[in-house]
Amino acid sequence: MKFAALPQFLLAAQVAQTIAFTFTARQGGSSSRLSTSFLNAELQEESSSAAEAWAKEQSKENDEDSARKRKYIIVGGGWGGWGAAKALSESDIDCDVTLIDALPDPTGAMPYLSKSGKPVEAGTRGFWKDYPNINDLCAQLDIREEDVFTPFTNSSFYSPDGLEATAPVFSETTFDFGLPFDLPFIDKDVPFPQLPSPFGQVLATFPLFERIPLADRASMVGLLLATIDCLGGDEKVQEEYDRMTAHELFNTFGISKRMVDDFIRPTLLVGLFKPPEELSALVVMELLYYYALAHQDSFDVRWIKNGTVADSLILPLSKMLQSDHGLNVLGGCRVGEISLEKSHDDKLSVHTVKYMKDGKEHEISNVDGIVLALGCKGMESVIKASPDLARLPVFSKAASLKGIDVISTRIWFDKVVPTRTPANVFAKFEELRGSGGTFFMLDQLQGNTDELWGVNGDDADDQSPRGSVVAADFYNAGALMSMSDDDIVKILTEDLLPSAVPRFKDAKVVDSWVGKYAGTVSWFSPGSYGNRPPLEGAGNNVLPNVKCAGDWVRMGDREHGAKGLCQERAYVSGIEAANSLLKSTGGVTNVKEVLQVRDDEDQFKFGVAVNNQVMKVLPRWWVR
Repeated sequence: MKFAALPQFLLAAQVAQTIAFTFTARQGGSSSRLSTSFLNAELQEESSSAAEAWAKEQSKENDEDSARKRKYIIVGGGWGGWGAAKALSESDIDCDVTLIDALPDPTGAMPYLSKSGKPVEAGTRGFWKDYPNINDLCAQLDIREEDVFTPFTNSSFYSPDGLEATAPVFSETTFDFGLPFDLPFIDKDVPFPQLPSPFGQVLATFPLFERIPLADRASMVGLLLATIDCLGGDEKVQEEYDRMTAHELFNTFGISKRMVDDFIRPTLLVGLFKPPEELSALVVMELLYYYALAHQDSFDVRWIKNGTVADSLILPLSKMLQSDHGLNVLGGCRVGEISLEKSHDDKLSVHTVKYMKDGKEHEISNVDGIVLALGCKGMESVIKASPDLARLPVFSKAASLKGIDVISTRIWFDKVVPTRTPANVFAKFEELRGSGGTFFMLDQLQGNTDELWGVNGDDADDQSPRGSVVAADFYNAGALMSMSDDDIVKILTEDLLPSAVPRFKDAKVVDSWVGKYAGTVSWFSPGSYGNRPPLEGAGNNVLPNVKCAGDWVRMGDREHGAKGLCQERAYVSGIEAANSLLKSTGGVTNVKEVLQVRDDEDQFKFGVAVNNQVMKVLPRWWVR
């Protein structure tokens, strides 16, 4: 909108009036007053006429501005980006939506293949019980959950000493406690009903800790009290916990060393990808809440049944958004500078987005809004290339946060190796070099299909041996990143896998793939909470048309029950970022509502209420 025409005319009129007054004043007497009065009348009439014309022009421009298509950009093709794309594309406002990502094809239509043509994936991701919005997405896409997800599965924890523990499917736990006698009036083959937390979780896991003594398990009670205090407190309390390491909290509340080393540490390394001494106590409390205090079955997890997350869920979503709503997807593009300008109300506004594709720079101008659905590494890259954004502390702080190194592998064997559970965790192995490790038996989760071996219709008669297919991942993998791919595979096939499951010694490697991803996963380090980007970006009073999405964003008053490194949280944050953008740029009030997780159980609410009263008179001496 243009505001220069009227002020310039008024300035010219004022100058003309001053000159005329000065000239006639030199003539003296009434002639001066008469000339000035006459000129004033003419100027006022012309000024009023110009003002009316200017107002009409502005009204016309405002109408055109309201009527034109909005232009929205989403940077990042993860769950946050696709959540934003869906909410913007399906909104009531007339808009063009473009999603930009560095992957050659972020839609999932182009499979990610190894050099030998077998399907691979960067990390194996689970889907927990309380994922209401992703489950609802399946329904909207007319996808049956049983067709895309496996049943909920157990997970086993292995150390050099053997099997340490098994995480149960809490919703399917029976009364079979391995006792040498039958309990009266109880059918040990029938799952017991949902019990109040944490009693249901304690009962379900009681027979599954193979080596950890009861006294060590009981030492976690203090940690449950800290979780109630942390998550039941306000943001100030949570920031106090965020400044502590989880290791400090464990020591303060007397968690036994064996419980930490044998169970909690490996759980954190594969759940939050860092050891307790490098993690914020706040985020660890959020994870513990779901394991022990939310609902008996909140920690139940399932996996993709066929293929990958991209081709099972993202692909049908992208097809729907492209065909039904005209979503534009730009793959193989790296976003560079994002330029801002001052708007008429003296606020900043995004205007131009530049990106590189095939070695050439492209530009999208007249942008109405943008969602930065980026992880820490992507955010750092964009902010470094965007001086306008870097001047705002909220973005420069976000760009300062570092990520976690991850290595993904996939190994095809010549023999099928049976395992106790399809999902498994490595714990305390020296070969891990400080990293966390998992291995998944894809032939058990997905079936030993042609697709798993990269065999198409023309090669269906191939008689090559088909054994187990293992997806093994390393988190906090900095000490492994410098190793060759062959050496990483050897660590798995000669040390880790045979130590956990001895029958791997008899299996030979048919093919393998290794993917290394430096600094790509969010690291919730101590004190990082205040530097994590808010969903609102710099805020509506400063920069109303740039929002942030991803599992690491602070969602403020739209905080969701899904916490931590979580696909549901990332997806919901994208929806909420888009909703906020629609409200601040398009005046839209009818936005897509997100589904909330199940409400806290009554005993947890009661515990929070009692704790909050106690903390009014007792100091939290254990926090900083």
